[in-house]
Amino acid sequence: MEKLKFELQSAPLSTEQAAVICGVVGSGNLEVLVSQHDQADICQIEVTTSAVGFQHVWQSVLNEFTQRHAVAGLKFQLNDMGATPAVVNLRLSQAISMFKGV
Repeated sequence: MEKLKFELQSAPLSTEQAAVICGVVGSGNLEVLVSQHDQADICQIEVTTSAVGFQHVWQSVLNEFTQRHAVAGLKFQLNDMGATPAVVNLRLSQAISMFKGV
């Protein structure tokens, strides 16, 4: 297992919500936990993954996500079991939609 940590710039999210969980930890899938944290200008993302050596891919996918969505002030905890970048994008988009209540 590899543990990665990212702190990325993003537009701030202007809502307060309870934490949410999206997805499942299973082969080829991803669980995303979203909660608020105290740094309003930074999005924190922690990844625990079974796929070792793909930090550059994670960086690219997460950079794109934080540019597409206003997620500063949020912490994402990702538990990955070999999800493809497309599945990661899908789960992150689902998680932020759930968090916003849309």
